[in-house]
Amino acid sequence: MLAEQIAVTMMVAEALDSLGVPYAIGGSFASAVHGVMRATMDADLVADLRLEHVEPLARALGDAFYADVEMMRDAVRRHSSFNLIHLDTMFKVDVFVARPRAFDRSQLARRQLYLLSEDPERRAYVTSAEDVVLSKLEWYRMGGETSDRQWRDVLGVLKVQGDRLDRDYMRRMAGELNVADLLEQAFEEAG
Repeated sequence: MLAEQIAVTMMVAEALDSLGVPYAIGGSFASAVHGVMRATMDADLVADLRLEHVEPLARALGDAFYADVEMMRDAVRRHSSFNLIHLDTMFKVDVFVARPRAFDRSQLARRQLYLLSEDPERRAYVTSAEDVVLSKLEWYRMGGETSDRQWRDVLGVLKVQGDRLDRDYMRRMAGELNVADLLEQAFEEAG
C-alpha cells in the first residue's frame, strides 16, 4: 500500500471513530495485512452507519473529500455502499453499510486494531483474517467466480495464516453465506 493510500484510509477511519461508528477496513487492504500485498485502486470499509451519522461524517471529512450526502443516506437506508473520494489524490474509499445479518455483525465484533502507519498513535480496525477470506469468497461468488484477484487474495490469506485460522468459525459462516463449497476448495488449494 502506498503511504498516501494508507493516510487517506486512516482519515476516513478516524472520522468514523470520532463519531463512535464501528467500522472495519476490509477488501484488498485487509487481505494485504493478513496475506499477500497487492496494488489496489481503492479501500473498502464496512461500517455500522446510521442516518444520524451521515451529515456529521460528511462534515468531519470536510473539503478534503467528495462525499454525496444524499447517496450516503440512500446507502444507509438500503444497507448498500457509497464512495468517498479524496480530492487531492483521487483515491476512493468504498463504505459498505453493515447489513442486518450475522456475518456483518460478526465482522465488526471480530475486527482487530492494527498499526497501519509509521505513527504508533494512529491505529485502525481491520477485519479478521477469517472474515477477509469469507468476504472475498462471497464477492467471488457474486462476481460469477471469475475474479483471479479475489481468489489469489483468499489463497494468500489462507497460506500466510495457516493454522492460526478459526476454521470452525469459517465453516459456520461460509454456510450462512452460501460459499461453503468455495471455502473447502480454497482450503484444499491452499494446502
